[in-house]
Amino acid sequence: MIGSKPFWDKQAARYAKSPIADEGAYAETLGRVRSYLRPADRVLELGCGTGTTALKLADAVAHVTASDISGEMVRIGRDKARQQGVTNVDFVAAEPGDPVLQKGGPYDVVMAFNLLHLIEDMPAVLREMAELVRPGGLFISKTFCRPGPGEANFEYRMTRLALPLMQLVGKAPHVAFMPVQTLESEIEAAGLKIVETGNYPARPPRRFIVARKPE
Repeated sequence: MIGSKPFWDKQAARYAKSPIADEGAYAETLGRVRSYLRPADRVLELGCGTGTTALKLADAVAHVTASDISGEMVRIGRDKARQQGVTNVDFVAAEPGDPVLQKGGPYDVVMAFNLLHLIEDMPAVLREMAELVRPGGLFISKTFCRPGPGEANFEYRMTRLALPLMQLVGKAPHVAFMPVQTLESEIEAAGLKIVETGNYPARPPRRFIVARKPE
């Protein structure tokens, strides 16, 4: 549904060492997320990777369940939590729809950063994500989207050219180049009401969305 577990397991060590591409945009994202979090919240992050974001936000909430399809990503995340002395983040190898995540829900906040564009059947997965949010709770995401007319930069053009070959040789996952409007329509079709949007960074847009589940 989200891609090959072996593919992401192979990427885990390199992913853990990769620097954040845009520190300013990442800090802006974290700040916006923090503005919605409360000390009593139980949070689920889907597609947590090696846990950088979950660990940075852990001090703002009661508990974080950090999940990823890759067991190797999860292993590295657990090691980082131990090294940092963070005790309120549990790492789980799972994806949306997994019973272990359903058993722990519903959650006050469900987060998915840099994930939705990697999902082949996004409408189905968004519905599963929405089910994990308690009534009145929040779904917070940031997603790589297709630039609008005249907005494509060099990075985006090169990605579009190189990606098919990389996918052919198993060096890249599925990527959906969807416009912002499509992403937002699918989130609302899953039964969530969008309450905030932004682009961090702006080009190509990484669309930040906060959506609330109706009571």
